[in-house]
Amino acid sequence: MTETASRSAPADETDGFLASLAVYLRPRVLIVILLGFSSGLPLALSGATLTIWMAEAKVNLATIGLFALVGVPYNFKFVWAPLVDALDIPLLSRLLGRRRGWLVFTQLLLVAAILWLGFQDPVSAPWQVAFGAFLVAMASATQDIVVDAFRVESLETREQAAGMAGYVAAYRVGMLASGAGVVLLVAWFEAIGVDRADVWAWGYAAAAAMVIVGLGAALSAREPGGGEAASGPAAPREANVLKRIWDTAVGAFADMLLRRDAIAILLFVVFFKFCDAFAGVLTGAFVIDIGFDKAAYAGIVKGVGFAAALLGGFAGGLIARALPLGRSLWIAGILQMLSNLVFSWQAWIGVDLAALTLTIVVENFTGAIGTVIFVAYISALCGARAHTATQYALLTALAAVGRTFLASGAGFIAESTGWVWFFALTAFAALPGLALLAFLQLRGHFRQLAAQAAS
Repeated sequence: MTETASRSAPADETDGFLASLAVYLRPRVLIVILLGFSSGLPLALSGATLTIWMAEAKVNLATIGLFALVGVPYNFKFVWAPLVDALDIPLLSRLLGRRRGWLVFTQLLLVAAILWLGFQDPVSAPWQVAFGAFLVAMASATQDIVVDAFRVESLETREQAAGMAGYVAAYRVGMLASGAGVVLLVAWFEAIGVDRADVWAWGYAAAAAMVIVGLGAALSAREPGGGEAASGPAAPREANVLKRIWDTAVGAFADMLLRRDAIAILLFVVFFKFCDAFAGVLTGAFVIDIGFDKAAYAGIVKGVGFAAALLGGFAGGLIARALPLGRSLWIAGILQMLSNLVFSWQAWIGVDLAALTLTIVVENFTGAIGTVIFVAYISALCGARAHTATQYALLTALAAVGRTFLASGAGFIAESTGWVWFFALTAFAALPGLALLAFLQLRGHFRQLAAQAAS
């Protein structure tokens, strides 16, 4: 009997591993992955790719720098997220359901905005270019709100991490397609003799055509909740539109703030990835400061780092599927903390390409694991279907606090301590998040989330 059990154990482990991989082939997970590509696609078009276009057109650097402001919608998308929860898109929501209707609407807006931006002239019409870039960012940020809500509502709890892993991988591929992909395409257009005045317009037109990936996914998907819009006959809605929006916003925030241990939960959202953000804000400056050139750093980050991040994302999905959410967060938190110490080692080693490669691989791999598992946790918090978009946008805005406000003093600390001790201190910055994780676990927070998911 013991012999039989010992022979069957490896098979059970293999079956469990194969089941963890098979989740990526489920239709609803594949839909989320395709939507990830569509979400990542617009980012560079109003950012890095636009900057290259303007620099090539000899726009002055001061103007180019100001164009960073067109990305503001990504930071404040939670402000209009209640609109996505409260309102239907005429005709589209009736035909497809509320979430799918919004998905198709935002993707059609993206196509129009990208095409309009691509056919402007950054030299003679900088304001039109700025307006076009702002429209792309607005449509993209709104699409992110809808895709996040759709993903949370479509996937089962055990599929959330896998869905997010695939989403993050596809998101990065979308960024690559609209970044390096569009730039290479523009260069090819020039090489085959297309007029230089038209090459960027055709490059942006090609990017607009890539939105068909997300559009096809939205049309192929099923509406969360059995195919009806959330405003279906089973859920009569307030006729006054403004009151409906107000009620949605108030309901979303009240549902979040009135739950047990709400303050600890929100603080955990702020602090869990703080150590990652604290170190990450100066990573590029650190590598250049200790003696590496930009070409070496860019080559390692864009090449090896990109691959490591993709693998880390899928590893995070496997961990979150195989283990309870609380235990998965412990693994992610400890890995993030230890990975910062690798930068201290790099600072001690100095200029060594092999060491830098290892450092970037560790950082990207562990960071991606942490991101996927953390997003699975945030998704689990958004349990009320009527408020998914608003709550998710709010939680991601809170998570960004560490990357923006809390990490803003990192440069002063690095100047005072030196790089070796700076990165050691960033590792200690993981402790508040881990302490809150322990507190929430003792309070039964994760058991409660699991029970809600099962009900």
